[in-house]
Amino acid sequence: MNTIELLKELTSEIGVSGNEESISSYLKDKLSEYGKTEIDAFNNVKCTFGEGIHFLLDAHLDEIGLIVKAITEDGFIKVDKCGGIDCRMLLASEVRVWGKKEVRGVISTLPPHLQKDEDEKKVPEIDEIAIDIGMSKAEAENVISLGDRVTFKRNFIYLLNGQVSSGVLDDRCGIAAILLALEELKGVNAKITVLFSSQEELGTRGAKTGAYDVNPDEAICIDVSFGYTPFCKKSDCGELGKGPMIGISPILSKDMSESLEKTAKDNSVPYQLEIMGGRGTGTNADVITVTQSGIKTALISIPEKYMHSPIEIVDINDVENTAHLIAEYIKKRAGELNA
Repeated sequence: MNTIELLKELTSEIGVSGNEESISSYLKDKLSEYGKTEIDAFNNVKCTFGEGIHFLLDAHLDEIGLIVKAITEDGFIKVDKCGGIDCRMLLASEVRVWGKKEVRGVISTLPPHLQKDEDEKKVPEIDEIAIDIGMSKAEAENVISLGDRVTFKRNFIYLLNGQVSSGVLDDRCGIAAILLALEELKGVNAKITVLFSSQEELGTRGAKTGAYDVNPDEAICIDVSFGYTPFCKKSDCGELGKGPMIGISPILSKDMSESLEKTAKDNSVPYQLEIMGGRGTGTNADVITVTQSGIKTALISIPEKYMHSPIEIVDINDVENTAHLIAEYIKKRAGELNA
C-alpha cells in the first residue's frame, strides 16, 4: 500500500462534520476486506475481526468546514462554522459548496484600496464572511440549499524530504496509519475493532457513541498534534520527521504509554513524548477512556504543521512509523497473553 497515494485518496474525500457520507462509504469499502463492516446512524465506520485480546483502534474521519446559512438577494452565500475554523485564513480562499452539484466559489475580500486603517488588523467575524459563486439568488437556489456544507479547495502538494501538504490531513493521516497497521497485523492472534469516528470536530461526538458497545481490553486513538514552526513554543510541539508522539496524560493509561515507549525502543521506531495536563487531550481519547465502566486508552499523535488550515503538512515517515508502532505494540501484547 503506497502511503502517499493512500493519503491523496483519503484527503480527496469529502466529510464535513455531520455530513460524512462520502468518506464513510469510501472507508467502509476499504475495511470490508478485513471483516464485516457497518456504518451506524452517526456515520461512524466500524469493523471487527479476529479473536483474542481485544483492541480498539480509533481515528476520526470528519473535517472542519462551513455550513450554508443564507443566500443573499445579490446571490452571495452566508455561512457558519462546522468545527474549529480560524477566520484569519478565510478571506480570498477558494471553496466548494456541496449542493445538488459541486459549486465552485471564492470567499469575498475587500481590496486594500478600499479598506480603512483599522481594517488592516481586523479578523473578520463569521457573519461577515460571504462566498461569491457568480450566480444570482435564483440561480443559486436551484443548486444550493440551506444546510449544505462547504469545504476548502483540495490541493495535495508533494514537498521535499518526504513531506506532503493538504487540507484534512487532520485526521486522514491517522486513518492512513491504521490502514497501514492492519496490513502488518494480518494473522495476528488478537481481536481488533477499527472505529473511524464522526463529528470529532464538533466535540468528539462520534467516538462517544461508536465506542459504547465495543468493550475492548485496550484502546489506541490516533490523531494529529502540533508540529513545530517558528510561531510556536518548542515545549508545546513535536517535530516533523522525528516519529510519532506518544501521549502522557493523567487521563491516559500510564501502563499503555510506557509499554508503547518500550515497544518503540525495542523495535527502533523513532518517537517523541507529548506531555499533557489533566484537562484532557483534546482528542477522542477523552471520551473513550470514560465509556461505560472505563477503557484503558493510549494516544499516538502524528506531528502536523498548520492544523485546521488548507495547507496542513505531515511527514510520510511519521505516518508509517505510527503504523509500525501500532502493529508492533499489538503483536507484543497478543504474544504476552498467548504465551
